Amino acid sequence: MRLNASLKPKKRSPFRIRLGKMYYTWKRYLHWYTGGNRYARMRSQDMLPFVVFRHETPLYRKLKDVDMRLQRGKVANLSLAIGRLNGLLIQPGERFSYWRQIGRPSKRKGYQKGMVLFYGTFKEGIGGGLCQLSNLIYWMTLHTPLTIHERYRHSYDVFPDSSRTQPFGSGATCAYNYLDLQIDNRVSSVYQLHLYLTDTHLVGEWRCSQKPFYHFEVYEKEHRITAESWGGYVRHNRIHRYVYNLAGEILDDEYVTENHALMMYSPLLQNREGQ
Repeated sequence: MRLNASLKPKKRSPFRIRLGKMYYTWKRYLHWYTGGNRYARMRSQDMLPFVVFRHETPLYRKLKDVDMRLQRGKVANLSLAIGRLNGLLIQPGERFSYWRQIGRPSKRKGYQKGMVLFYGTFKEGIGGGLCQLSNLIYWMTLHTPLTIHERYRHSYDVFPDSSRTQPFGSGATCAYNYLDLQIDNRVSSVYQLHLYLTDTHLVGEWRCSQKPFYHFEVYEKEHRITAESWGGYVRHNRIHRYVYNLAGEILDDEYVTENHALMMYSPLLQNREGQ
């Protein structure tokens, strides 16, 4: 089955884009408040004892044609969002919603202009850069027994791989509030999100009330690049993870998701970056 046929870029008017955002935003509000889900809200300054997984990503990158002012704005935005998320406890049976917990980023709340990916390119936007945080949380969650209820892949592969340490497509894009990241706790332990900034990195941990019985290794397979009939290139892969017990034995090889993204640069450039 050819899943990338619909990835050919579609030109939509600004009015059509605004109308679509309004529709999906209010649809999300309706689901939040009438869907009958138990959303995690309680936070604690006391950290749970066991670290399940830890990861960090650099705050500043050298990106072509991207003003460093936008990256400084991104760091300020991350600090505000972390203030709403750090210490959040997810009890058994609860659901974490990225945007429900953070709220709408606005200038009134102190959010600044950062880089926002927009139909394969980028622009300035209040609250820009928060995808780095949703990417981090999603990647960490793949290394826990927590269940991804809702996640949206990046539709565009904007920048070539440069010192990439994670598989392509292992992030989660976000846009208030309709592109949300939602995570369910379907196990018997309490999980806690621990987030903070250093001078150079965004750092996160999933912590737990009990010592974990399993650990996970996330990897990609079936990675390929296809030349499309309409003249563009599309990048594909599948994300899987190995499940290990405490003795280091593989218990399972789980399918996680698949990715299809329009490449906004030449595949030859990507190959040179990878050499």
